[in-house]
Amino acid sequence: MQLNLTGHHVAVFGSSSGIGRAIATAFASEGCRVRGFDRAAPAEAVPFETTVGDVTALPQVRAFATGFPVIDHVVFSVGAGSGKFGFPFWNLEPGDWARVLEINLIGAVNAAHAFAPGLVARGAGSVLLVASVAGQMGSQTDPPYSAAKAGLINFMQCAAKDFAPHGVRVNALSPGMVQTPLNQAVWAAGQKLLPEAQRQTYADWAQGKIRKVSPLGRWQTPEECAAMAVFLASHHARNITGQTLNVDGGQVMHA
Repeated sequence: MQLNLTGHHVAVFGSSSGIGRAIATAFASEGCRVRGFDRAAPAEAVPFETTVGDVTALPQVRAFATGFPVIDHVVFSVGAGSGKFGFPFWNLEPGDWARVLEINLIGAVNAAHAFAPGLVARGAGSVLLVASVAGQMGSQTDPPYSAAKAGLINFMQCAAKDFAPHGVRVNALSPGMVQTPLNQAVWAAGQKLLPEAQRQTYADWAQGKIRKVSPLGRWQTPEECAAMAVFLASHHARNITGQTLNVDGGQVMHA
């Protein structure tokens, strides 16, 4: 399948690690001109340049956007949890919510606002917001994160309707179980609440978790999410907008 993305200009938020880095790398491999934005530079060499900044700081995001001569595709792949185990929800404090919502949801709103003028002026392009299956099924592991990703999916639908008359498509990608630093943080937070004798290694916990939640019984990978992201930016997806695409091994169906 020819994606015909060579020369397209792509902005990827959250590009230094995990799913975001895989997405930025996949676009670069298709011949795109990719620029990433993250709170830290990548720990290893990547085939794109990175601007270090904070997605919750609108002036920084707008400055990043002005650096593009034209913009074809924007990907927001930023995820941050509370750092605590949220079941039951009163294990957390109300004060634990604000930063999670600000990063996951308001950060995406900032990105959309910053790039909207360029996308509208061009009259074409796409926006992809990386959400989570947690935003579709009320995952109890981290309620602030689940609520933020649910809000992100709803914002995607609003943005898709607004952008449609201008030829710009907006979709959400919902990964399931992916071995990323965020997933490992969920494991670590849960283990702290268990007696020493009941604690598991990350490998053992992960294996049991996958058997429990995934009908296909296997982890999803950043590269699989990246393949979907690149496809959604291509002309093959020209009639796909306002949708949430799950790369989750059937987890939402199972839930």
